[in-house]
Amino acid sequence: MARQYFGTDGIRGTVGQFPITPDFALRLGHAVGQVLQRAASGRRPTVLIGKDTRISGYMLESALEAGFASAGVNVLLTGPLPTPGVAYLTRALRLDLGVVISASHNAFPDNGIKFFSAKGEKLPDAWEEAVERALDEPPAWVDSARLGRARRLDDAQGRYVEFCKSTVSGELSLKGLKFVVDAAHGAAYQVAPAVFHELGGEVTSIGVAPNGMNINAGVGATSPAALVAAVKEQGADFGVALDGDADRLQLVDHEGRLYNGDELLYVLAMDRKAQGEAVPGVVGTLMTNMAVEVALAEQGIALVRAKVGDRYVLEELAARRWLLGGESSGHLLALDRHSTGDGIVSALQVLQAVQHSGRSLQALLETVRLYPQVMINVRLKEGADWRQNTRLAELTERLSAELGRQGRVLIRASGTEPVLRVMVEAREESQARRAAEALAAAARGE
Repeated sequence: MARQYFGTDGIRGTVGQFPITPDFALRLGHAVGQVLQRAASGRRPTVLIGKDTRISGYMLESALEAGFASAGVNVLLTGPLPTPGVAYLTRALRLDLGVVISASHNAFPDNGIKFFSAKGEKLPDAWEEAVERALDEPPAWVDSARLGRARRLDDAQGRYVEFCKSTVSGELSLKGLKFVVDAAHGAAYQVAPAVFHELGGEVTSIGVAPNGMNINAGVGATSPAALVAAVKEQGADFGVALDGDADRLQLVDHEGRLYNGDELLYVLAMDRKAQGEAVPGVVGTLMTNMAVEVALAEQGIALVRAKVGDRYVLEELAARRWLLGGESSGHLLALDRHSTGDGIVSALQVLQAVQHSGRSLQALLETVRLYPQVMINVRLKEGADWRQNTRLAELTERLSAELGRQGRVLIRASGTEPVLRVMVEAREESQARRAAEALAAAARGE
């Protein structure tokens, strides 16, 4: 069954345009409630709803709450809470489902709705398909005696702060270290500074004044320049940048050097190995920098590439029973620490690796020199099938052979717009650019 509403990370779109409307959110809550009721065997299910700081979150929260109540499902409300916080509390409180109202790193006009299982994990396609079938059925409104109840969950933020702290050794102390924490005016604007402060760090914050419309606006993991400037200005030891729902991380050192998810994944893998843990492999994506793959291979650690999206990274990790994975964007997974990507937990894991080694981040990555990546977006004509472009296929094969282990070619269609993404990695940027431009020209039929 082809899914009509669910994408790779829940349901997402522009507020006021279908499906991100209050009437659909009510229908969705009711349909999900019906699916939960069928699996509950007469027991009343309970769901947890968290959100980021978008002004539209109030509207969607109320609509979902009404939908769940109308299906006889109880609701716990957390208010603003990071996506991984919802996943944790759903599992810790033995609830039936976690619901997150967020469009993650997108600008405030967008919003989305995604779900976590009782174990705090992403739900399978079969569950999403069951919800879509329920959406097509007539509603089954319950009577007054069977309506679900809703209440606020006391101290959701405090519980999540304690969880984050518990993911590192009790020996980790941030005393004597100065941090700048950038919460992107998003869901972690209260909890993120608290975590680093309670572990002993001296903390100043930016991106902690949400007004409903400024989430991810010029701050956070998608706009790290603000953090880099603040770290330099304040002479901080580290800068921590999160995105709107705090599931991704960008880290800055005292020199203002920015470290992306590929580099941080390497640091985590090497720390595990140094501590005597078995690290048979890690999972990256099609976009993971080849330099990281080469560096890991030299240490006897395999890198497997999944499709872009943390959902696919999780699937590969589960299939191989590995623990570590991540994306260049800063979605990092350590499945023995948390069931989903968590920017705060990831930052603590990296800081613990630095403490274990007694070396700087820069020193830990001295053998990893990221290959320059050149990407060109080629707009496709309506109905065009780039796979039938023989000239592009032949050029791709020839350039891939020329690059060998010194680079790679990646061509993939965008999932959201009629664009072909042409990416080339090489040790020299000039080489990558020449190859990418040649491939783009072939894709355009020039």
